[in-house]
Amino acid sequence: MSTLDSRAPFVLDTHEIARRPGTQRELEFTEKAPAGMRVDMLGVPEGSDVDLELRLESVMEGVLVTGTASVHTSGECVRCLKDIDGEMTVDLQELYVYDGDEDDDTARLEGDLFDLEPVLRDAVVLALPHNPLCVPDCPGLCPECGARLADDPEHTHGDAVDPRWSALSQMFEGNDRPAGGSEETGREPGPDEE
Repeated sequence: MSTLDSRAPFVLDTHEIARRPGTQRELEFTEKAPAGMRVDMLGVPEGSDVDLELRLESVMEGVLVTGTASVHTSGECVRCLKDIDGEMTVDLQELYVYDGDEDDDTARLEGDLFDLEPVLRDAVVLALPHNPLCVPDCPGLCPECGARLADDPEHTHGDAVDPRWSALSQMFEGNDRPAGGSEETGREPGPDEE
């Protein structure tokens, strides 16, 4: 008895080809993306379209499923946090074995049904870049003010002052006179010069 619901979005029926090695069936359809197909900064929005092109082939051990899934991706650039959107196509391949096989690492047919969602989820999540970029050479954000450097390539804050010398530089702010002398001569006046 199958525990799969034949009405679920990614549950497919193989009754036309099951246990008839050499027969095949081709499918093209669109379903809504399930939740959780993402990595930290990029993912497939829940409810967006997943376009599937599949070939189901009956083999001695079960049903071999091959094909592609095309999805829309959405997220943020890891360097500048700009929103990024794109399209991605991943390859799918899985052998769904008949119930009699005892190997726990293989996908199984339940009656004539199989669930494609775990295979789809694995393929998409593994193909998503963990460090997505808006452009390959994104310069990121200014470490001082957070400005997006791609918008202003000439962005600068002047010469950086070593924090260990910052107290010393504050002593001379607004004082154009060199230390230790008068403005005219650059030396201290002697006792007879007053």
